[in-house]
Amino acid sequence: MEKNVNDQSFKKEVLESNLPVMVDFWAPWCLPCLMISGTVSKIASEQKEKLKVCKVNVDEAPDLSQKYGISSIPAILFFKNGRETGRVIGGLPKQELEKAIQKYAA
Repeated sequence: MEKNVNDQSFKKEVLESNLPVMVDFWAPWCLPCLMISGTVSKIASEQKEKLKVCKVNVDEAPDLSQKYGISSIPAILFFKNGRETGRVIGGLPKQELEKAIQKYAA
């Protein structure tokens, strides 16, 4: 299951996580974001033992969006041991997201 995070909970949930983290920066008005939300949920349940999945609503977390240079959504960022390891932009199909997970979060 994905965890919604914001400016206040990001450090604890993402940067201090023992597991690698996939963070979906999205907005409710973003059609591509809504299109991949099912895929993100599916990945969250399939990989819950080895990957934490978080969602950041850019409208509710402007400081985080600015800090990580989010200018286009959906943006999926990967973190491991408190550091960003990679990112992908756009509504990618599940197999492409899984490739990114292998590359950045394994």
